[in-house]
Order: sequence, then structure tokens, then C-alpha cells
Amino acid sequence: MADVDVFAPLSTLTWVDRNILKPNDYNPNKVSRENLKLLTQSILTNGWTLPIVVRPDYTIIDGFHRWTVSGEEPLLSILGGKVPVVVVEHKDKDEDIYGTVTHNRARGTHLLEPMKAIVKRLLNDGKSVDEIGKQLGMKPEEVFRLSDFSKDDFLRMMANKPTYSKANLSYSFACGVCTG
Repeated sequence: MADVDVFAPLSTLTWVDRNILKPNDYNPNKVSRENLKLLTQSILTNGWTLPIVVRPDYTIIDGFHRWTVSGEEPLLSILGGKVPVVVVEHKDKDEDIYGTVTHNRARGTHLLEPMKAIVKRLLNDGKSVDEIGKQLGMKPEEVFRLSDFSKDDFLRMMANKPTYSKANLSYSFACGVCTG
């Protein structure tokens, strides 16, 4: 086992101008535009919870997608162009590559049955399909598939969104005064 000070990166935690960071040239992780929107929503909902991991020269080891969304509105304005970083100093570039890949792979994947339980719980708690979709980055069809509701029940649920009728004014012609 390597002699690594596991506390060292956190002792370097600081906010820096995002423009001094640069992407590495080997990251195998790709994220769809939809998931970048979800990442932005996560930061807006939870705050910035994970710093970007960089080499001493500010090349990104982990956090390329957090860095990417930090350069787009609304995060660019909210963050003032700054991002949190921790510095990791590896002995060679191969260790940087290992760091990128292991950070990505260690995050895991979502399993079907636990996700179904989560969606059912949120629906049972009265959360709307729209809210679940926004917060979890799902389209209504995905919420439906995970909900295990029948198609008819799900369509009824979608149709029961709050609706508002157009206001009408009625006049009493006897006295010419508005009554509603």
C-alpha cells in the first residue's frame, strides 16, 4: 500500500477562478446534455458538495463536468466565476489517469429496484411527476416506468395537476356594481 496522506487534498481546499483550470486529455467519462442540466439542478438544490480535484498545474483530475456547468448560467453568476478545488500531487501522469478513472467508477450506478422504491415513495409523499422529474432528471415516461402504476392511473395522476380557471367578472345590471 502506498504511503499517502489521505488528509492532504482537503487541506488545500480553496475557491479559485474557474478559468485557470484546464481539462485533461484522457477522461473517458461522457455526460449527456440532460445530465449536465441535472448536475446544475443538483448544485442549485444541494449546494456545491464536491470540490474539483486538480493537479498542481490546475489540470482537472476529477470534476470536469462540475467545472463545465460552472461556466454556464445561472451558476456562472451565482458562483462569481469561482469553483472549489483540492490539489492532488501524484508522482506521475499515470497516477492522474488512475485518479480520474477511479473517481468516475467508484460513484457506481443506480439499481432498478431501489430507484423504483424511491419514485414510489416520492409519489406517495405527494410529490408531483413534474417535481420528481426536475429533481431527479427524469422525463415523465421514466417516472411512469419506475412507478409501477398502471398506465390509466398514471395518466389520471398527470391529469390531476392543479388547474386554474380564467377569472370572470359578473355585473349586476340592477345596480351596475361588480359582484365577483
